[in-house]
Amino acid sequence: MNSIFSMTGYAAVNKDLAWGSLTIDLKTVNHRYLEVSWRGPEELRHIEAAMREAIGHRISRGKIECRINLHLKDAQASAEPNFELLQKLAHWQGEVRKLHHSASLLTVAECLSWPGMFQRTAVDAEELSLLTMTLLGDALGELCSSRAREGDRLRSLLIERAQEIERLRLEVSPSIPLLVKQYQDKLAIKLREALGRDDEDRVRQEIVMYASRIDVEEEIARLGVHVSELLRVLDKGGAVGKRLDFLMQELHREANTLGSKSVASSTSAVSLELKVLIEQMREQVQNLE
Repeated sequence: MNSIFSMTGYAAVNKDLAWGSLTIDLKTVNHRYLEVSWRGPEELRHIEAAMREAIGHRISRGKIECRINLHLKDAQASAEPNFELLQKLAHWQGEVRKLHHSASLLTVAECLSWPGMFQRTAVDAEELSLLTMTLLGDALGELCSSRAREGDRLRSLLIERAQEIERLRLEVSPSIPLLVKQYQDKLAIKLREALGRDDEDRVRQEIVMYASRIDVEEEIARLGVHVSELLRVLDKGGAVGKRLDFLMQELHREANTLGSKSVASSTSAVSLELKVLIEQMREQVQNLE
């Protein structure tokens, strides 16, 4: 039995190195198609397309949010600050205070923590790109494992409800011929009272016509076919979401027709139970890739 995948999942991986750290977060939710949003530092902008492609090779459906955080350590603590930048900050502060006298002065800590105040550790671009793609592969592996575990849970729920649909189908199927016969008998009595016994041919024609309208054996049979196909798709695994969504529509169509043709409270009750089960399944199917 091959895995099926939920479209909901999360993974986070981190790598600490001498020059800093790199973190990749992947979050996925339901979506009709594959949609990837990417947020990362400018140092990795040149491999954004490659990262999107790598994600597309592993995931076929879902809205995916990819966040990358690159933290580069400052140079050694003994390094001198950027005095040119300090002078600019002092000038900018003076200009601001000319316009806004109540503006607060920058503290020493705020000045020293200003972006670019200390030299950043240099990192080889090719090395960083290779590391990022490797780490993305690890994150995707973790994400797919998470989605597979959730997919297995959803598969169990779908199988459980499919078996309940089959139980109801087998329960109601033997009673259909008797229900049709009972309805025909009642209808024959009413027609003879309305048309008279001299018009038996008309009575028989009306009975045959109405009997065809309430006979649900075909719908019952199709329910069984759809359940068998559903179980086959779940067993096959892979990207099953769209196929199962179609089967939910077909199952609902048959359950709805069963209810509309019903001439007995028993079949009406079964139709209602089927609709509840199918709706529960449909909600779960929306989460599958």
